[in-house]
Amino acid sequence: MTETLLRGRTLSFWRWPDAIDDHGAYSYQEDGGVLIREGRIVATGAYEDVARQAGEGAQKIDHRPHLIIPGFVDAHVHYPQLQVLASYGAELLGWLNTYTFPEETKFRDAQYGRRVARQFLDEMVRHGTTTVAAYCSVHKQSAEAFFEESHARNMLNIAGKVMMDRNAPEGVLDTPQSGYDDTKALIREWHGKGRQHYAITPRFAITSSPEQMETAKALAAEFPDLHIQTHLSENHAEIAFTQELYPWSRDYTDVYEHYGLLGPKTLLGHCIHLSEREADALSDSGSVAVFCPTSNLFLGSGLFDYQRYRTREKPLRIATATDVGGGTNYSMLRTMDEGYKVIALNGEKLNPFASFWQMTLGNARALSLEDRIGTLDAGTDADIVVLDSRATPIMKLRMEAIGTLAEELFLLQTVGDDRAVREVYIAGRPAKGDMA
Repeated sequence: MTETLLRGRTLSFWRWPDAIDDHGAYSYQEDGGVLIREGRIVATGAYEDVARQAGEGAQKIDHRPHLIIPGFVDAHVHYPQLQVLASYGAELLGWLNTYTFPEETKFRDAQYGRRVARQFLDEMVRHGTTTVAAYCSVHKQSAEAFFEESHARNMLNIAGKVMMDRNAPEGVLDTPQSGYDDTKALIREWHGKGRQHYAITPRFAITSSPEQMETAKALAAEFPDLHIQTHLSENHAEIAFTQELYPWSRDYTDVYEHYGLLGPKTLLGHCIHLSEREADALSDSGSVAVFCPTSNLFLGSGLFDYQRYRTREKPLRIATATDVGGGTNYSMLRTMDEGYKVIALNGEKLNPFASFWQMTLGNARALSLEDRIGTLDAGTDADIVVLDSRATPIMKLRMEAIGTLAEELFLLQTVGDDRAVREVYIAGRPAKGDMA
């Protein structure tokens, strides 16, 4: 039996922090311990209390004075877009046609997919992200490459082959039948294998015909416990094109409603330009609006109204995400820094405890995985990040003037990046320290 005892300052959330002084929202131990056994957390709390529960042969790792928190969760990212990152000068539809679709064509080559999957998950770990909801390309082998790499690392990830049969180059198209068949084969092969989860993934309404949307509906009915992921209301031109393609629909959201794709495990990327009716439909169905600030800013798509969606009479479930390669950084710290600015432009300020809740427990809840990830609670999987608030010269200097945990978290969010991530544990095993 393998036991590991981590020591450091521990932070884990119970619920949404209403204010910067809402101490009841989280557990913080200045000298904390986390006991891990066979990949799961078995005890957490004050170090001396936790240490008494460890066996004599437990490996003890002292991370003081660093901060030990749950691993970051990224609720929307495109693994085939590693080489699309930082592509200049286009809005959404032009960006897809100019950069994204040509790159994704390369994933017909299984070896290329394996190479990119390995590098992609390296970057996730480097930045402290231990769970992602990932889009693969249209090619079945791209999803196989992702799941093979994820399973080899024992990561808990969600992914799916995109389904798209129109309005894109031939090299990234399937058909309604092949999309259905490939998805079903991948579900049978990978969903529930180790820590892998499959997501039914029609890319978005523009690239799926009504016939393919019917097959997505059939898959959702056959596999009601699976996640569904797609895009919604990112860009005005996208919305207008969708209405042209589905003229019977009341609005963009109505397309997904019509095909039975809304629900508590549906992840809808962007959701910037929702009408009140659409927001009500998402709230009523329990669907998740995924806030992708770096992507929304980079592509000029708009400002997600985080606080309004969260506090309206029918609030929305919200997740946050990098959305690489439209997004500009793999770091959830950088993502929430940009998110803070977007929220500020909408007239609100997000307190740093709320930011760290969102990156951990908040996103875990949005993915319906809070029983497995997102906290340091006993019984959950030991996906853990160790953060160094003095990782760079400017951070070290700034820490000389910082006297509270809230200020430290805000520093990490504002200027932290992969250098602030000292170690990452995946199911209890160190995953970053050996990386080049």
